[in-house]
Amino acid sequence: MLPAIPRPEDYEVDPCVGFLPTELPLECLPDPYYAQWETIGKNLQGLILSRRLRGVVDRLPILSAQYLRSEAEWRRAYSLLAFISHAYIWGGDKPLEVVPPSISIPFLSACDHLELPPVATYAGVALWNYKPLFSDEAPDTLDNLATLLTFTGSLDESWFYLISVAIETRAGPIVPLMLSAIQAARNNDSRTVTACLQSFAERLDELASLLGRMYENCDPHVFYHRIRPFLAGSKNMADAGLPNGVIFDDGTGTSDYVQYSGGSNAQSSVIQFFDLVLGIEHRPTGTKPNNGTAAAPPPEGTGPPPPSHNFIHDMRKYMPGPHRRFLERVAEVANIRDYVLAHQADQALATSYDACLAMLRNFRDKHVQMVSRYIIIKSREMRRDSTAASPTPANSTQKVNIANTQSADGGKKKDLRGTGGTALIPFLKQARDETGEPAIGSWARRLLGGAPAGLEGVKGGARLGAVTGEGRDGAAVQIKGLSGIWMDNGEMGGICHW
Repeated sequence: MLPAIPRPEDYEVDPCVGFLPTELPLECLPDPYYAQWETIGKNLQGLILSRRLRGVVDRLPILSAQYLRSEAEWRRAYSLLAFISHAYIWGGDKPLEVVPPSISIPFLSACDHLELPPVATYAGVALWNYKPLFSDEAPDTLDNLATLLTFTGSLDESWFYLISVAIETRAGPIVPLMLSAIQAARNNDSRTVTACLQSFAERLDELASLLGRMYENCDPHVFYHRIRPFLAGSKNMADAGLPNGVIFDDGTGTSDYVQYSGGSNAQSSVIQFFDLVLGIEHRPTGTKPNNGTAAAPPPEGTGPPPPSHNFIHDMRKYMPGPHRRFLERVAEVANIRDYVLAHQADQALATSYDACLAMLRNFRDKHVQMVSRYIIIKSREMRRDSTAASPTPANSTQKVNIANTQSADGGKKKDLRGTGGTALIPFLKQARDETGEPAIGSWARRLLGGAPAGLEGVKGGARLGAVTGEGRDGAAVQIKGLSGIWMDNGEMGGICHW
């Protein structure tokens, strides 16, 4: 007997807004008992700039989480404490590795309730961190959205989060749409499956356009130097000043170091839902298709090897528990690709499926471009500027954080790390190429086959145009192919990554 198709509402998934909460996130905890948390949250940027944040947190009393009543209150408390803890860790000249009990104890309680790790996850900074400007207008456009919490108080930071919120909102109706397609495939209703896939492809095209709006109000310089450092986690952050990770002091005297990835759009449940319903399989980073062979580890001294596990699957641990379980259930019932393979003579069906793959690959392609612009180019500029600058006096104080951790050490290239704590350009490129691998039609397999476009002598690779981008020392560079082929593999990094 086939497993039942999951009902989204059983897993806190809304048929209209998807993985965003059905009720709008709380702007403030209603119980005055938590007023001190709210005061810090509302004044976070001022406390960071005046360097008062750490002292204020150190003097906070330990507040119990027992007065949090609803799920909305638990989510608000989690977001507040996540922002405060990251500001405490990263908001000084050097990061601090011990978060005091005043934050750790209630934060760990909220994490336990929501089945999340103690770090600022995608859920905390995006899914539960927005409000509509006007309640009588739909919260599905960027024109009617605002953030509740930021580290910097800048439009750039708000815009960075709100792009994700808008994408989640517009993607929400895809969830029931594709569950209907799964049911239609079970019923051998090819016409309905085709219609669902066509609608899916159209909506994916809209999402790619939304992602492209990031450039409107999020400046790469502001993002790289002011926003990105606060989003870092504690995993693989030795170069940024946290060689062992962080300790959340729970007052027992037995707390140990922990390491977690920072906020990452790889933690978006809706993007993983797309992969599952389309039958896209992601391998561990560096693993070749078909033969399961992993790439050789990097030379000694160039950083930790790629993770042995699948990074995308690992990111599910950073999703709210109900969302994680929903994806597990969807994986059990996903049948679209098998159905299309069994009916590939139906040209409309096969073409609609391949169009979905093409649109999703285009979406990921735009993100690789974005990482190049927001991280790679900015890291080159910083390295160039630091080389030109005079040496820093030995007795001076220099701020240490993820943004100014250089990609070279003693002449050896090191991977620039994203906020998720791993070098994600290889991951992003592989995830993009894997998106095209299930293509059905021969034309789609040639177009989406993953061969680097624009390179001579590569069999089967579609030859696409080039775009001009900013390069070293401000010079123009040619970025070939769908997203650009960066041959300098030492230039790696990531935003809060799709």
